[in-house]
Amino acid sequence: MKQFEVPQYYKSSFISKIKESRKTNDPRKKDFSPTILDFGPVRFFIARHFGFCYGVENAIEIAYKTLEQNPGRRIFLLSEMIHNPGVNADLTSRGVKFIMDTSGKQLIEWNELKHDDIVIIPAFGTTMEIENLLKEKGIDPYRYNTTCPFVEKVWNRSNLLGREKYTIIIHGKHYHEETRATFSHGVQNAKAVIVRDIEETKILASIILGEREKEDLYNYFKGRLSEKFDAGRDLKKIGVVNQTTMLASETEAIANLLKETMIKKYGAENLKNHFADTRDTLCYATNDNQEATYGLLKQKADFAIVVGGYNSSNTSHIVELCENKLKTYFVSSEEKIVSSKQIRHYNIHTKEEITTFNFLPAKKPADIILTSGASCPDAVVEKVLQKILSFYNDAKKIEDVASLLL
Repeated sequence: MKQFEVPQYYKSSFISKIKESRKTNDPRKKDFSPTILDFGPVRFFIARHFGFCYGVENAIEIAYKTLEQNPGRRIFLLSEMIHNPGVNADLTSRGVKFIMDTSGKQLIEWNELKHDDIVIIPAFGTTMEIENLLKEKGIDPYRYNTTCPFVEKVWNRSNLLGREKYTIIIHGKHYHEETRATFSHGVQNAKAVIVRDIEETKILASIILGEREKEDLYNYFKGRLSEKFDAGRDLKKIGVVNQTTMLASETEAIANLLKETMIKKYGAENLKNHFADTRDTLCYATNDNQEATYGLLKQKADFAIVVGGYNSSNTSHIVELCENKLKTYFVSSEEKIVSSKQIRHYNIHTKEEITTFNFLPAKKPADIILTSGASCPDAVVEKVLQKILSFYNDAKKIEDVASLLL
């Protein structure tokens, strides 16, 4: 796999040793059990797979090379390049400005852009409408494009379905940049509808089967349907794609439900004429992170710490998986661990940061699961680990534990 030039301060020699050790001993990623780091009074169970993925490293390399190669020019990011506050803050400190926030709210008006400005497309991609708008201003939307190849793979799958007259069912969060982009690209050749989860898919299935009125589709999925969508005409042939950071198990359940729905309506012998049996479009890193999380959760631990941006979809799904098994703290950096008695962490359900006291167990050793999302630098994960270690005066030195890895 290609090696990217990522700023050194995002890296961690300690985390690199952990990953290199696992890669050497398990090159085909068949073992998703955690790496155990025993520091004496505290033990960490580190996920088999976590941190920067191909698409994120690609985006970071392009962004920093763009800054380096264009001194004096105005450089804009269409929105957050990746969902990590540290990376985006660093780019902002270097003069990069954001045109929109993650929800699409305009921060800089389009009329402020000039033809010689640089606009970087984030890893999530962007809509056809914005691409055309940039072209009209004389700005090449593809010159500094960091769109993840796995997102583009979803677009290509959508285009193929459209050419074969299938309606695209997109499993994703309709407000997410990637899903907005996939929807925009998909409707160039096909009808499309966005479903958030299995419950919404059940509603769609009941409409297909005629158990609900067609008007329910327009009311319930308002704002998530392509133009002039006809419930009677456009749900006869369907295929499923997804936002690449969604839960794989949920995408599979959605596809299976819709497949069974089409069998029920048209018969198994006619299924191929009504349901495109596409393979999951989840990216490899999201899938590996989720599989590694399942492997982590086989381990008994006192609690889990998940590190990443609070608006990171793939990270929130890791948190969701962990929460089903044990107490989980979602933090954006080591700064959220205020002391051995206090931790500030994000509640993905209420969308707010909360404080928990006395989070460390009195028992020794304390057993802690540690992982991160695909947009979190390894350096931040190490800082979280070191912050926890600082609370144990009798803990082994990190270099001594590191020496046992290889």
